[in-house]
Amino acid sequence: MTISQKTASSPESQPRISRRTLLKGSAAVALGAAALSSVRGMAGEQSASSTSSTPPVKGKVIDCHAHLNHHSRPTWEADDRKLIEAADKLGIDQLCCSTLTSHWPATLDGFRECNQWTAEGMRRFSGRVLGYCYVNPGYGREALEEIRRYVGDHGFMGVKLYNEYNCTEPVVFPIVELTIELGIPILHHASHSHYFVEDQPRLTDSGNLAELARRYPEAMLICAHFSGGGDWEWTIKAARHAPNLMLDTSGSVTDDGSVDLAVAVVGADRVVFGCDSSMTAGVGKIRGAELSIQDKAKILGGNMIRLLRRRKS
Repeated sequence: MTISQKTASSPESQPRISRRTLLKGSAAVALGAAALSSVRGMAGEQSASSTSSTPPVKGKVIDCHAHLNHHSRPTWEADDRKLIEAADKLGIDQLCCSTLTSHWPATLDGFRECNQWTAEGMRRFSGRVLGYCYVNPGYGREALEEIRRYVGDHGFMGVKLYNEYNCTEPVVFPIVELTIELGIPILHHASHSHYFVEDQPRLTDSGNLAELARRYPEAMLICAHFSGGGDWEWTIKAARHAPNLMLDTSGSVTDDGSVDLAVAVVGADRVVFGCDSSMTAGVGKIRGAELSIQDKAKILGGNMIRLLRRRKS
């Protein structure tokens, strides 16, 4: 794993560097400490070794979009550990994780098994991993029961929806209504692709999520990886008029200025830091953005803390 050499000094005093330069690496051993200091410095000094299971406190860096590995993968346990080790090197205090099925649409047994594994991951990495309950809305009552059980009994912090249904389909509405009742966010897989994605015929985009947000203004919705392929500029602009829709910074596209545009269009209060397992690229986008320290602090943790504090007991 490689980590940028950019120092922890203020953005105003740093030379402008390209995204390609930002992500070029040397050994993580040599650069890990500098990266950790830089990222945490943007959000407020906070220990990365906290093991508290209580809601995060001011100053923590929170990855809103992470995944634990499906246990059919032979190296799942080692790979989960590598995720936490990468978070340690990069100064990420907590990761909001789901475990996804290996095939879609998810079956009832499939997502139940994944949520059990996420709960086990929360115990293995106590205080570091926060859980999303992943469900297929097509299972109706069973999906709702799954959410209630894992939020109530296992302390999960939100719901993860994937590509089984477009978010505007009525089958999704009971899920949204339950999250409003519980006071928890939904992280929804999304992309505005340039072509029809054959294996995701019901793919949601930020325009769909904005429509859902207007239907349910009390919902807390997060558009996953606004730069996750497709037209990220369209994705940002389509979210403009939905104040309860957040944009997650993760995604495979590392175009210069993407985070800056998101903040310019929707405001820093509606952008949340995510990596979706692309750890150094996820951190690099924030470090390379031409934003104030205050705005970076909101993105890196403050906004997610605000969402998590809305949970109802």
